[in-house]
Amino acid sequence: MKGRLNKRNIGAWYEQLAAEYLAKQGVVIMEQNYRIRQGEIDLIGQDGEDLIFVEVKYRSNKGTGDPAEAVTPDKQRHIRQAASYYLYRHFRKDVSCRFDVISILGREIRWIRDAF
Repeated sequence: MKGRLNKRNIGAWYEQLAAEYLAKQGVVIMEQNYRIRQGEIDLIGQDGEDLIFVEVKYRSNKGTGDPAEAVTPDKQRHIRQAASYYLYRHFRKDVSCRFDVISILGREIRWIRDAF
């Protein structure tokens, strides 16, 4: 990891790690860091027939809890709003989609499909 170590740089590094992990699992990454006023989606990809919206959470250890626990109902609402806008802007109708979480704890990566 090069450059200054701040939360944004660390987050971007782990989001890239998650994107590479998903790509190795056969997911086609379409967008990274999709942002609108109402929220942000870390990764958007195609997993078979499903369009997936992925939230990436990292913790170095369990001292602050499991990373997936940080995807609160409020965070989920913001992700859903951003996903709805993404679907609207890209004219994707009748597409099967789901919300996944990539939880990174230390060196362990967990892919939680259909997390919310």
